[in-house]
Amino acid sequence: MHIQDGFLVGKWAVTWYGAASVFVAKGIYDITRRTKEVIMYKPLLGLVSAAVFFISLLPIPVPLTGTSSHPAGTPMAAILLGPFVSMVLSVVALLLQAIFFAHGGLSTLGANVFSMGVVGSLVGYGVFRFGRRIGLSLGFAACMAGILGDLAVYCTTSLELALGMPGVHGISLIKAFLTFFTLFMPTQLPLALVEGLVTGGMVSYIARVRPDILRHLGLTNKPETEGANNAA
Repeated sequence: MHIQDGFLVGKWAVTWYGAASVFVAKGIYDITRRTKEVIMYKPLLGLVSAAVFFISLLPIPVPLTGTSSHPAGTPMAAILLGPFVSMVLSVVALLLQAIFFAHGGLSTLGANVFSMGVVGSLVGYGVFRFGRRIGLSLGFAACMAGILGDLAVYCTTSLELALGMPGVHGISLIKAFLTFFTLFMPTQLPLALVEGLVTGGMVSYIARVRPDILRHLGLTNKPETEGANNAA
């Protein structure tokens, strides 16, 4: 979903910047607070930030959209660090990718952060929490979070393009949205499944080898983690 410069009209580029900045500001506050409360938070923040950068650095160009398909990484980051912190990590990743790799643009950074950072994080985190509440295992809840969070990113990108891409005026919003979403799906659906497996596998691995990390982050308690170890 690295929307390139010039693929959104000015008013929509500014709108997405404004919308994303509200959430990112909350994320910066959360990072400041959590680094004081949790000793291992800074090292984990660095590791997850690097993971988001590299996971989202594998674009597959999508014809006619001025963008690309790739895993997001933000659902996993949201599970481990919280959704608002994950949004800040997406800003860092997308800004570096735009400057050094020409993936995405600076004028469209707000739109890219909103789709990958804001929506991907909130949906991934929400699905994970809901899955845990109804009794799903850590790994399966994380897997579903990765899949649905990834697809939500591209639903949002399709909407952003339908609303703001030059040349789509005169076409109904629904038709434009469905056109862009259909263009994404052949590449994005397999990538979403892969992201789900990676997210579920990573959370399960941490639960098995370092359950204390998940307990410190408030993702599980001791009895649940021991059960995950026994099931593994």
